[in-house]
Amino acid sequence: MAAAKLRPNPAPTGGLLRATLTLLGGGALAQALPLLLGPWLTRLYSPAEFGQYHLFAAVAANLGVVACARYEFALPLAADGHEADLLRRLCLRILALAVGLSACAGLAWSLLSGQRWPLWLPLAVGVLGGLSLATLQATRAQAFAALAGARVAQHGGAAVAQVLAGLSQLGLHGLIAAPIAAAAAAWALLRTAPSPAAHASAGDLIATARRWREFPLLNTPHAFLGALQDSLTLALVAASLGAGAAGAWGLAMRYLKAPATLVGGALSQALYPSLAQSGAGPTAASRAVVRRAMLSLALIAAPLVALLLGWAPEAFAWAFGAAWRDAGELARALALYVGLHFVASPLAVVTMAWQAQAWALRLALVGQIGFVAALALGLSLGDLAAAGWAVSAATALYFGYYFWKLATWPLAAGPSTTPAAEPAA
Repeated sequence: MAAAKLRPNPAPTGGLLRATLTLLGGGALAQALPLLLGPWLTRLYSPAEFGQYHLFAAVAANLGVVACARYEFALPLAADGHEADLLRRLCLRILALAVGLSACAGLAWSLLSGQRWPLWLPLAVGVLGGLSLATLQATRAQAFAALAGARVAQHGGAAVAQVLAGLSQLGLHGLIAAPIAAAAAAWALLRTAPSPAAHASAGDLIATARRWREFPLLNTPHAFLGALQDSLTLALVAASLGAGAAGAWGLAMRYLKAPATLVGGALSQALYPSLAQSGAGPTAASRAVVRRAMLSLALIAAPLVALLLGWAPEAFAWAFGAAWRDAGELARALALYVGLHFVASPLAVVTMAWQAQAWALRLALVGQIGFVAALALGLSLGDLAAAGWAVSAATALYFGYYFWKLATWPLAAGPSTTPAAEPAA
């Protein structure tokens, strides 16, 4: 890969803290609206409608997360504005191809299922891919205020739009279209005018694709398989216990992962450019930052796990209605998994910045196989909560090893400005 003109040391801790707090402020509002409106939404839509919606959202996210072949994640590492512009142009061309393929997939899904709602798939994939590209462009520019505003538009706007769609009795189509519209609004907030760069030839784009090829070769399968885990989970739950159980799983995950989305999204967007500045591999300072982040996240996660173990079923039944008590039983079973995921979520960018993408992909494959196997074992008992307990037990081993490796990662041999092997998310 071409040499990247990176500064030798990560950004000061104070700068990282300010950036994280800026993103956290926007994320707090972004997550507060869905959480507050959730009880209303569960009275506007049935568990079966939520099950179908979460299945669609998982498939759309599965495709959207790789819609630019993950080249957008190279933007914070690009040497200069010209190289960043070439990456942006490359991403847009790949995104156009992804939308076309998604249209074919959505049409096939619609014909096989006899339903029209899968036809939303290409629009969802296009918007999610475009938003990911715009987010990484803003991350490169360290435009944290704009990123915070976009998070509010995407997550908070989706919940508000879903309520309005429910009141308008738009049913499942409204439930699906609302978050697509909100993501489009967030993309519009982050979009900037194209830079006045020189014309990019096909040769320039091919050279750029080759230079950063480890992102599609290693990061894309990692991201795709991570999202595929969610799709397979919902498909397995729906096939074993019905759409209502899939709706309970989706609702539980929506609430249980909200803290990780809030804190993890804010911290990772601030952490990535900071760690990327240290070059290939960690320095003592950057590894210390990661260790402090893990400890701080663990201190926040511990009381969350305790609350879920103690009161999740009663809390879900009170907030969402008696029909959703099973989701609370599932939340209790998944408490340990949720706490560990909360700590791990923002750390995904660490292996990106430390050029450990191949290692991260191998480990992720092991973790995903363990997750799906544990889920299938629990579902074979015919009980949603049993599946949750099995997942918590299996992922405890996986995350424990992951945290230990990051905390003891060997330091780089010396200062380096040439990234050798890109990261994984």
